[in-house]
Amino acid sequence: MASSSDKTNQALQRIHAIRNVDQIIAEINAKIPLKSQSERLPVEAQATPEGTDARLQFLEEQTGVPMPHLCGKATFSELENLEGNIENYIGMSMIPTGIIGPVRIIGTAAQGDFYIPLATSEGALVASYHRGAKACYLAGGATSICLIEGVQRSPVFKFKSIAELGGFIGWVLQQVDKFKQITEENSRFAKLNDMITNIEGNHLFLTFEFHTGDASGQNMVTLCTDAICHYIIENTPVKPSFWFIESNYSGDKKATSLSFTKVRGKKVTTEVVLSEEIVRRVLKTTPAAMADYWRSSTIGIIQSGAIGAQGHFANGLTALFIATGQDVACIAEAAIGITRMEHTPEGNLYASVTLPNLIVGTVGGGTSLPTQRECLELMDCYGPGKARKFSEICGALVLAGELSIAAALSAGHFSAAHKKLGRKKI
Repeated sequence: MASSSDKTNQALQRIHAIRNVDQIIAEINAKIPLKSQSERLPVEAQATPEGTDARLQFLEEQTGVPMPHLCGKATFSELENLEGNIENYIGMSMIPTGIIGPVRIIGTAAQGDFYIPLATSEGALVASYHRGAKACYLAGGATSICLIEGVQRSPVFKFKSIAELGGFIGWVLQQVDKFKQITEENSRFAKLNDMITNIEGNHLFLTFEFHTGDASGQNMVTLCTDAICHYIIENTPVKPSFWFIESNYSGDKKATSLSFTKVRGKKVTTEVVLSEEIVRRVLKTTPAAMADYWRSSTIGIIQSGAIGAQGHFANGLTALFIATGQDVACIAEAAIGITRMEHTPEGNLYASVTLPNLIVGTVGGGTSLPTQRECLELMDCYGPGKARKFSEICGALVLAGELSIAAALSAGHFSAAHKKLGRKKI
């Protein structure tokens, strides 16, 4: 059975895979030199037909990925492909989609330059994330690592007494290998990593933690846990009074205090060092001002009682989740995390973000819908073997957003940017 030391070793192996960051940066730069201004993504504040066409042409040239559904040249009519995605279907909700990048990433699975699609109706959001991405790009890239993975389901069993509960636990602990077998019989991809017990009076909460491959995994772990629970009920010598498949203890689609004691989905941490020149030229502020703002805002968020300490993880993640067919309700837990900024002795800015609950997938769910698939393909993140890569891109996106909003607030530009980009001019 997996243990915390097993997870630490897993994380250590992934960190070691990129410990020579300078060498990886040199290799990426040799393959993909930094682009001049004329070679970069065409940007504009107001949407025009000419600008839209220029960006689509640029992206297809850079990535080789056609986007007929996203740009409206193809329409969706294969309603049978919606099976498993929607009930009482009436049509499609159209959400504007923008692009940022390139975002240069040094990761265990994501290495190179990526253009990231964001679906949103919030003015100034795409421009802000694009600015943060540019700062990271000019710094040589952000280091982003998916450290550990796991998705939980937590059934609850009630007994007449603690004594009965104890007899039940004694039997259950001997069945872990059988539970692993049941998991593999009910899923081609799921693997049971761990089983954790929590006793509250005559209630027993069992948390089953699974590795779910490249799927976000909520349905997968539900089906596997259900099969395990039915085996338990049919074979245990001590029968519970009742049981439920989910006790509301796993943290599924909720912000909980468990976020920093275990992983849900994928735990990702991302960092970058920005020179004072890049901070001044791109972010229009100073490393010292950004570090001062971060310290003050962290004191503020602690007093507010929030779980975690960050600026706006939900903004970028929600836009990316919509664009790529993720379960958007998972933002409730995925947007929990920590941002850190420090003014280094050399005068630079060190910044990092950590996301302990990143529930994402590159197969299943809404990932195969037409525009969502195109957005994933744009980042080479569609299909099996791409979920860790996608999670590391998520980390870099969030870091870009944290840098830009902290810069705007530290320099007093936040209101002006929203007045300029976030309001309709009637």
